[in-house]
Amino acid sequence: MPHTFVPFAVTVCGLDELQGHCATGVSHVLSILDPDHPEPTAFGAYGEHERLELRFHDVVNVEGSMQAPTPADVERVLAFGRDLLAEPAGCGHLLVHCHAGVSRSTAALTMILAQARPERPAADAMAAVVSIRDRAWPNLLMIEYADEMLGRGGDLVAAVRARHRAYAAQRPEMVRFMLDNGRGREVEGLY
Repeated sequence: MPHTFVPFAVTVCGLDELQGHCATGVSHVLSILDPDHPEPTAFGAYGEHERLELRFHDVVNVEGSMQAPTPADVERVLAFGRDLLAEPAGCGHLLVHCHAGVSRSTAALTMILAQARPERPAADAMAAVVSIRDRAWPNLLMIEYADEMLGRGGDLVAAVRARHRAYAAQRPEMVRFMLDNGRGREVEGLY
């Protein structure tokens, strides 16, 4: 069934949930994996589908030994979303996944939804993602690139920062987790 924000169904999940979506009629998969992670075997049971696989770490700083998302990665996500929007309404089902289904995948879906409905505030796109995946903590670096590419003037970044603030209030342990994992930039100024 199509999502209310876009004319296709949407699912977000982590690697451990992929097997559970084999029979849901997924037509498009946006797969975001760490660079050295093996390809998930679950896709063999998905049947025919369009798939974009991106490989980068879930980091928000471009310096260091980890491979950060790039503007080219974000452009590929946006192009994949545009292609899906060009298909007949009601016949697509997009599954977006990363390792945990929390950060890279929810950032990708947020930017796809914001692109699909440029007349709507980015907060609406973020709320739509949270309605699909309540554990959403979108990767800030990906969102910063998308905000610029989509000409959102900071609206997309502000919506994601508001989500980070709300989620941190619900689950304060996320702040410590982000700090411990080099993502302090995402929790700066939340309080």
